[in-house]
Amino acid sequence: MPRRRRQKNIQYVIVRAFSICFTLVIILSGFLYWRHQVVTNERLRQEQLEKERSLQNKENFIKVVAPIAQRADKPYGLFPSVTIAQACLESNFGQSELSKKYNNLFGVKGTDPNTSKELTTSEFVNDHWETVTGRFRVYESYDESIQAHTRLFVNGTSWNRNQYQHVLVAKDYASQAQALETDGYATDPGYAKKLLDLIKEFNLTQYD
Repeated sequence: MPRRRRQKNIQYVIVRAFSICFTLVIILSGFLYWRHQVVTNERLRQEQLEKERSLQNKENFIKVVAPIAQRADKPYGLFPSVTIAQACLESNFGQSELSKKYNNLFGVKGTDPNTSKELTTSEFVNDHWETVTGRFRVYESYDESIQAHTRLFVNGTSWNRNQYQHVLVAKDYASQAQALETDGYATDPGYAKKLLDLIKEFNLTQYD
């Protein structure tokens, strides 16, 4: 075989091999990109589904506690929207251990071992959050928990009957939410704002 022809054949083989390799690289890159897009889209789809499920669960919880709050609060001029927001915030929409196992929506403490359980929780003490252990009330139902919550505001505490006077005389839901801080109900300095954010997000004033 002439030398020139042999060189052309070698060059052809090299070009052919390069073309095949280049094509395979393109195909592989395309496959990897497609696979990445499939995985990314599936992850986004799952995240969206999780958000939708979470929102649905929250809305379902609100639908359960809203009529109870209306029955308990309205006779005393209290705003159900605030109570509902408190229940959402303090029980994590019914997902906290206290609310799931013991129907305690508001972290109410107790002393009687027959009607309470010992659990840990977080409290804002001396300008920082601390994990504390305490006994918490056990209720038969959400209804019982919310009724007790309303009576607390109406009757006050054992050491101060007028503990929640500003809560009782509030003329709108925003004032009532702020009064919870003023009257010492919550240790969280951002408590009122969190309630107002929930009231706005879920349009809870419709229940007032």
